[in-house]
Amino acid sequence: MQSLLSHVLLLLGAGFLVANVRILVDVSRFLRIRSRAVLTWPMSPPPFYGLFLAMAAALGLVLIIKLLYLRLPPTEVFGEAMMLTYYGYLAPLSIRIGRGFYEDGVWVDNGFLPYHKIGGLSWREGEQLTLLLIPRMQQVARRLVVPAPFYGAARRLLRDKIAGRDIDFWGKALDLGEHDARDDA
Repeated sequence: MQSLLSHVLLLLGAGFLVANVRILVDVSRFLRIRSRAVLTWPMSPPPFYGLFLAMAAALGLVLIIKLLYLRLPPTEVFGEAMMLTYYGYLAPLSIRIGRGFYEDGVWVDNGFLPYHKIGGLSWREGEQLTLLLIPRMQQVARRLVVPAPFYGAARRLLRDKIAGRDIDFWGKALDLGEHDARDDA
C-alpha cells in the first residue's frame, strides 16, 4: 500500500511540475512585457482562493513532518513539494499578472495572445463583461473578464488595433467589402 501511495504522489508531483513550469514561463513573460502595458487591471482571486492557501499550509505541515520528524529523504516528498510550490507560491504569483492589453497582445485568463493571432472576437455582456478572443486556426475561444470601468477603454483600444491592422479578420467565407471590421470591437 505504501508503494502505491508513493507512486501516486510521484505521478501527482510530475503533473504539478508541468503546471509549475507553465506558470514560471508565464511569469517570466509578464516580467519582460509589463513595461509595455497599455490597459491592464489586477485579476480577482479565484472563487476558492482560501482553499488554495489552506492546501498550501497543510502541505507545508506534511513536508515538515516527513522531513524533520520521519527523516525521509527529499526524493520521497517530491509530490508534496511540487503541490506546495503550486498552491503556496506560484498560483498566488500568477494572480498578480496584470490582465488586459499590452502593445503586442492581450493577456487573457490563461496566457498571452498576440494581436496577429486573433482571428475573431466577441463580447458577452452578462453578470461579467467578458471578451472572447478566438485564435486563428483554433476552435477554442480564450476569455478575458473586463471590469466595468475598463469596458469603454477596452472597446476603443480594440477598434484602434483593428483600424491599424494589428488585428485583422481575414479569411471570411464571403467578404464583399461591405463590412467594417472595426464594428466587431
